[in-house]
Amino acid sequence: MKIKRSGRLVDMTYYMIQHPHELVPLTYFAERYQSAKSSISEDLGIIKQTFEESGVGTLLTVAGAAGGVKYIPTLAKEEAVAFIDELCQLFTKPERLLPGGYLYLTDILGNPALVKKIGLMFASLFATKKIDVVMTVATKGIPLAYAVANYLDVPVVIVRRDSKVTEGSTVSINYVSGSSKRIQTMLLARRSLAVGSNVLIIDDFMKAGGTINGMVSLLEEFDATVAGIGVLVESEDEDIEERLVEDYYSLVQLSEVNLKEKAIEVIPGNFINHYKEMKVIDFGGENE
Repeated sequence: MKIKRSGRLVDMTYYMIQHPHELVPLTYFAERYQSAKSSISEDLGIIKQTFEESGVGTLLTVAGAAGGVKYIPTLAKEEAVAFIDELCQLFTKPERLLPGGYLYLTDILGNPALVKKIGLMFASLFATKKIDVVMTVATKGIPLAYAVANYLDVPVVIVRRDSKVTEGSTVSINYVSGSSKRIQTMLLARRSLAVGSNVLIIDDFMKAGGTINGMVSLLEEFDATVAGIGVLVESEDEDIEERLVEDYYSLVQLSEVNLKEKAIEVIPGNFINHYKEMKVIDFGGENE
């Protein structure tokens, strides 16, 4: 049965939101709604305008026989700034402070709404990059990695510190922990990452950057390229002699922890400054 235009607009909008970064041929919608391609193109134009005006993303049209349309989700700058402020307030709660100066993050990483928004933040920032996979290290970074990967429509690969027989043969390296200076091991299943992949590294917490630096070294074993690095929280600790990772984006910066007074001071990370500078999403001329 042929669907009215109002119904097509609702259904197409829902479909595109559920399939971010997926190239959908116009013939798919034409057959789905028994409508002419010209009508589908007009509908997509309305959806594209609505997306951009509301700050939830845009539609990218790829011309040619193998072309179609992609939904590129993004977050409006004002909403991004407000969300960073919300995260900062969450991190300053005194009850978050654990013995030894550690922070309790499980409530944040276990909150689907927060994790989803964090994923959208990083996906927006790297929307124009060629990303093949999102990588993280087990275990706390896994929810964040999946949230980002969902918006980018790419798989997740998980680096582990111990071997799992269910993953088959692995590639392992030794790396130096940035804070403790201890030699540790991390490994990745050979089948999980194709040679030459473009990899986005996502992690929950970074101090000196030893773990992330280890993942970068592990990627060299696969001749893979680091397309970007994103962390939820970075620690600005005076005891850190040298940051092992320089080119990264953080949502929140932990500036000071006072165990005696049970006080936590945080400020927005460098992510927000870069995000404020974003004006127009450039998709390399693919958009028609």
